[in-house]
Amino acid sequence: MTLKIPSLCKEIFDRSKEVIPGGVNSPVRAFIGLGIDPLVVEKGKGDTITDVDGRTFIDYCMSWGALLHGHAHEEIVKRGTERLAKGSSFGIATEGEEKLARMIVEGVKSIDQVRFVSSGTEATMTAVRLARGYTSRPIIIKFNGNYHGHADGFLVKAGSGVAQFSNTSSSSGVPKEVVKNTLSLPYNDIETFKKVMRDPFYSQFIAAVILEPIAANMGVVPSTQEFLEEVRKETERVSAVLIFDEVITGFRVRYGGAQELFGITPDLTCFGKIIGGGFPAAAFGGKREIMEHLAPNGKVYQAGTLSGNPVAMEGGLATLEIARAPHFYETLEKKTQMITKPVQEALLRKNQVAVLQESTGMFTLFWGVQSVSSFEDLKDLDKERFNEYFHFMLDRGIYLSPSPYEACFISAAHTEAHLEKTRDAILEFIERC
Repeated sequence: MTLKIPSLCKEIFDRSKEVIPGGVNSPVRAFIGLGIDPLVVEKGKGDTITDVDGRTFIDYCMSWGALLHGHAHEEIVKRGTERLAKGSSFGIATEGEEKLARMIVEGVKSIDQVRFVSSGTEATMTAVRLARGYTSRPIIIKFNGNYHGHADGFLVKAGSGVAQFSNTSSSSGVPKEVVKNTLSLPYNDIETFKKVMRDPFYSQFIAAVILEPIAANMGVVPSTQEFLEEVRKETERVSAVLIFDEVITGFRVRYGGAQELFGITPDLTCFGKIIGGGFPAAAFGGKREIMEHLAPNGKVYQAGTLSGNPVAMEGGLATLEIARAPHFYETLEKKTQMITKPVQEALLRKNQVAVLQESTGMFTLFWGVQSVSSFEDLKDLDKERFNEYFHFMLDRGIYLSPSPYEACFISAAHTEAHLEKTRDAILEFIERC
């Protein structure tokens, strides 16, 4: 039986549709294709959220991966509240910016300097502008299914919510002239990538290659080690900038990000989500010689009134300080595997046409396919089965990320009891299939 959205949730959503396009401020929140109106959340604590009608769910969206320590962590709330009482925004430098920047520089080996912005889209957009300014070249290479935010130049074969509208074209409203210098190639396809990088025409114009080292916007799809090594080798060969989009993976899969996991050093890295501790904050950083091209030192312009917001900086400081605790990521990995290992074993035992893919603190259960290494592998994704799965879990008080193209996230706040309940519910669904 499908969970019925309570009256107050529906009432608020219906009112929102009168004044907000689609009733939401980010498309995937609209529960596209799920056949029900979305939840309206009142509050969150630890690993749970409670809607406006008082129904509580175990949360595996976790603000799309931003809440590494769960909802309303006491230390993060305390630090943020204390900072808020001193003023929420100044448009002037504060000490918190230097402190958080230093933590990132000390925690990520590839970073010499960092610049704060307010969203992941701003981070990736400006990193690409910086790469173009640094190299004086126009072309950017991205990969199909990698989502780098909604800047015009990235909306070419992007993943995430875009995939639910079109899996090939860019957004309406983006002129062809804007994306003509963006090449989107198959993810994890070494031969195609090398062919483009060694093309006599293209190679001289490539400013940067940007990718998610672990894609998490078409579901969790890691790069292969060989692919990343080849990307690093080829970008160095033509003096192009390698940009890692670690908006999701930064400080999640390891303290030093996915680049620490793979042992690959990018030239620039984009961060978001976790570095704000649940507040709007993002950043990009990298080699000093590149970062020095930013204004006011250089000619590449970037600015933002709320960049380096003092409340967000305090939330980020508290978040990273907690994550530096001994064995933090080992514990997070064990929590992840409490769900993923039994589910993977059950899928094999039942010979299901499905696969669960994971990395530390995140996973995706893909229905209708048996392995995913690229966006092209998702052409047979079983969206109807995902809908059944989503409804089944929601009816049992478990909230998953509401799209077959998204990752689910596990936080340090998830309790063993809730992880076991989730595991058992997924196993029950698999048995019924």
